[in-house]
Amino acid sequence: MLDNNLKAALQGYLQNLKTPVALLLATDNSEKGQELKALAADIASLSSMVVLKDNPNPTRVPSMVVHSESKGTAITFAGVPMGHEFTSLVLALLHSGGHPIKEEASVLAQIAALPGPLHFEIYVSLSCQTCPEVVQALNLMAAVNPKITTNMIDGAVFQQEVSDRNIMAVPTVFLNGEQFSQGAIALGNILNKVDASAASRQAEALASKEKFDVLVIGGGPAGASAAIYAARKGLNTGVLAERFGGQVADTVGIENFISVKETEGPKLVANLEAHVRHYEVDIMNNQKAVKLTQDDGFAVELANGATLKAKTVILSTGARWREMNVPGEKEYRGRGVAYCPHCDGPLFKGKRVAVIGGGNSGIEAAIDLAGIVEHVTVLEFDSKLRADAVLVKKAQSMGNIDIILNAQSTEVLGDGNKVTGINYTDRVTGDAKHVTLAGIFVQIGLVPNTEWLRGTLELTNRGEIIVDSHGQTSMKGVFAAGDATNSPFKQIIIAMGSGATASLGAFDYLIRN
Repeated sequence: MLDNNLKAALQGYLQNLKTPVALLLATDNSEKGQELKALAADIASLSSMVVLKDNPNPTRVPSMVVHSESKGTAITFAGVPMGHEFTSLVLALLHSGGHPIKEEASVLAQIAALPGPLHFEIYVSLSCQTCPEVVQALNLMAAVNPKITTNMIDGAVFQQEVSDRNIMAVPTVFLNGEQFSQGAIALGNILNKVDASAASRQAEALASKEKFDVLVIGGGPAGASAAIYAARKGLNTGVLAERFGGQVADTVGIENFISVKETEGPKLVANLEAHVRHYEVDIMNNQKAVKLTQDDGFAVELANGATLKAKTVILSTGARWREMNVPGEKEYRGRGVAYCPHCDGPLFKGKRVAVIGGGNSGIEAAIDLAGIVEHVTVLEFDSKLRADAVLVKKAQSMGNIDIILNAQSTEVLGDGNKVTGINYTDRVTGDAKHVTLAGIFVQIGLVPNTEWLRGTLELTNRGEIIVDSHGQTSMKGVFAAGDATNSPFKQIIIAMGSGATASLGAFDYLIRN
């Protein structure tokens, strides 16, 4: 199942096991069942600390439970945890086998104290970049507290369950049989939802922090760069982020990051965070800023009620997917309306879908989806496609992609549970049109995350923060970088450069004031 290079790497990791781990198998004669059996045999052959056993009472077949007999913990994988989920499997083995978990002691204590039972089911697709973050956070909890169990479920293998539970986006998490979350959710936010007093404790701890020299708001490439440059100047630096890594965590392939031929979003995010943590930077994850005011420097109010103080602020809040803003879109989000073709595309295997947008993202999505679904209809508002010619040529060569120009989307239709179609207007003739389909992938650009700054800073008519050559905003001492600003090009490497500029601008401001 595993090639020699992967076996060698995994064998090195398994040397860190300190207590025995049992793999409880439930397989059948299906292709996936045999793949899982071969995978388990490969793992067991690499370490004497791993033993294979039959699972007499499986909830799903094929499945494999990573069981710590010493701690009584159970982490289940229903399907074959390869692709992006292979790392989740490796971490489950290590954490179940006593390898130290890289998390703050206070967080581990909080997890250990949670009452149970808490049984999490996480529906994923193996091509989903966001899913492993959620799977690994929940698996970590299960490895710490035996009252918590997790089950990663590959939706492509258990398609009937996906249909019965009306799951049309991944990751979708169920807790004790009820839907708990959909989409990216970090460990801190999970704990806030299952531990009623967690938010107030966090707010109290945050409010007690000393004033920062530089407070960076946003943990994407721009924020990480700004934090590193500030810390290297010897400044007391903090990073406040809703989700460290931002949009990059959901990016599949990155091939234009200079000096790195190719990488993936989650890998780059992990490297960014490791680099930031190398310095004495206070990372405050899973926190949202809601107000910025001048108060003996600056005060940043958070959604949980806490207030942080800083001498300078760097805003790197990034951007998010632009929505169509038509009736039905919000109602059917996660039930046929999606924004990540790589994540949710496999859930629409053999079905008809639409892609909204004819730029690079839209045409790339159409090409990607065409290999999975029955048919793709691209709806482009403009009279021409904006995608690169090579992408357009590829899309036009595929037999199951139709491209419709001058199409203004007007309404998402559904049956109350899931999407059934989309209405649009032909902008040339004015005729109303309808397309019957099961899924809609929206790919029409980005919106800066700056709503909370309106009336505080000077913004463009598109909501972008206006900055000068030093990254300074209209409020002296407040700087900005990355996709949230009026930089004309939204690229990772440009965001990093602007983060460095803003940080050096903040340092210059501090030494002059």
